[in-house]
Amino acid sequence: MKSTDELMDEHRGIEVMLDVLDAVARKVATGKPADLGHLDGMMEFLSVFADKCHHGKEEEFLFPSLEAAGVPNEGGPIGVMLSEHRKGRECIAGMKQGVAALKSEEKKGIALFADNAAAYTELLRQHIQKEDNVLFVMAGRCLSDAQDEELFREFEKLEEERIGKGRHEQFHALLDDLQKIYLG
Repeated sequence: MKSTDELMDEHRGIEVMLDVLDAVARKVATGKPADLGHLDGMMEFLSVFADKCHHGKEEEFLFPSLEAAGVPNEGGPIGVMLSEHRKGRECIAGMKQGVAALKSEEKKGIALFADNAAAYTELLRQHIQKEDNVLFVMAGRCLSDAQDEELFREFEKLEEERIGKGRHEQFHALLDDLQKIYLG
């Protein structure tokens, strides 16, 4: 498996969570009560799996490898991806504030959560398309098989160190459960 294939597989899981997030945000926006445990699980998935693990692999290993191969950062595709990662983190922080407000039964939690969720899902869907169809294609052209194998090893090491053994599977089980509940 190529390193970018692993990242694209992770994108498919993240897209499922984006669909769940949209469904939950619509429910919350209409004033229906949210399952706070589900919201906590979703925030953990986005913070740990999508950001710390997935974006960590890109920021710490893929992007520097692409830069070394001549792909520009400033004014180039890597800079755009990094900027979008930062915007995504801001949306996650806003959603977490919304969840905290919902737990305190503050009305502002509804809009805070729903608005940040909508911004996040829109951003990430476009972001994933850019990575899958542009950046990862560049990586396939720029990186040697040896470089790709090294990236894959680094990805596996990061995942084990950052999220721990078995967490990947736990996140996928959470995805499956939430998908059944919210997407039928």
